[in-house]
Parts: sequence; C-alpha cells; structure tokens
Amino acid sequence: MKRYSIERKESVIQKMKPPHNIPIPRLAEETGISDVTLYNWRKQARVKGVAVPADGKNPEKWSSEDKFAIVLEAASLNEAELAEYCRQKGLYVEQIAAWRKACLHANADSATQNKAQQEQSKKNRKQIKQLERELLRKDKALAETAALLVLQKKARAIWGEPEDE
Repeated sequence: MKRYSIERKESVIQKMKPPHNIPIPRLAEETGISDVTLYNWRKQARVKGVAVPADGKNPEKWSSEDKFAIVLEAASLNEAELAEYCRQKGLYVEQIAAWRKACLHANADSATQNKAQQEQSKKNRKQIKQLERELLRKDKALAETAALLVLQKKARAIWGEPEDE
C-alpha cells in the first residue's frame, strides 16, 4: 500500500474541486494514483465539509450535499470575496444565491408538504368513511334482494307457479 504525502493528497483534491473539476478516472491516469484511493480521498474531503462534487461538469447537477457545502463556505463572505470565491470555483454568484435560497426554504417546504399531507390524509379518511357507508348500504340492499328472492322461491314452491289469466 502506497503512502502519499499530505501535500500531494491536497494538490490532487484541489484538482477534483472547481474550477478544475477533473473526473477521477482521468485524474487516476494523470497522477498514477489508483481510482479507489482517489474516491476515498474525495469521500474524506466531503466528510470534512469540503465541496468536492461527484460530477464536476455541471454545477446545477451537483448533489444537494455539495451545493450545501458551497453555501456554507460562502456564507460569511462579502460581495468582493464572494466574487473571488466564485471565480476560483468556476461558479456564478447567482447560483450560490439560488442554492442559499433553496437551503433556507427547505424546512419551510417540508412544513408545507407536511400540512398538505395532513390535509390529504384527512380527505382520504373522509372518503373512506363515505365509501364504507355506501358499501354497507349496498350490502343491506343485496341482503334484502336475496331474502326476497328466497321468499319468492318458497312461495312458488308452496302455491305453485302463478297462472296467466
């Protein structure tokens, strides 16, 4: 098992991050480091909170974890620092603003969804009760019809078939 220096590891991780966004298979070819090691390094960097997207190509297709990490990294930056940060990462300020807004509204959306689910559940329970009442009514009507048929059959058996006049 090869040991790599921390500096080497950090420089390779920098190549995984924006704006370079070099895919791991290509990075493995260029550096001679196994792709398993590179995937492990990326995983370790993510655990530390570093934004290392799995798909480095299109920032809009990054995972929500990566977008959230970028929002956290950029949260304390002023406008000039944010612009520089975006240039380094190959992003747009508008993208980070949209991601921040999505993060802020995530819990609100959850509450709205929860309320909508509760309303839908209430509506479903009401519909189930109505259907159960209707089923009970139809069961009673069916039982009554069956009883009438049985009585009609018995009446024919006792008095015979009605004669046509």
